[in-house]
Amino acid sequence: MEVKIGVQHAPREIVLESGQSAEDVERTVSEALAGKEQLLSLTDDKGRKVLVPAERVAYVEIGAPTQRRVGFGTV
Repeated sequence: MEVKIGVQHAPREIVLESGQSAEDVERTVSEALAGKEQLLSLTDDKGRKVLVPAERVAYVEIGAPTQRRVGFGTV
């Protein structure tokens, strides 16, 4: 699923594809924003970690699970 993270004072958002469920991502974000964690830590599909200081998170957009598209046509 696609996750977009807006960071304060940064011109671009962070976009990653995560294999976690929407509930897991939401729980991780909620814990970071509640002050339980100092860093928002998410892992993408390729195993890379994205770390963002919790106090700098402007917004998090959790998208619907994406399916791989095959072919050259537009859907």
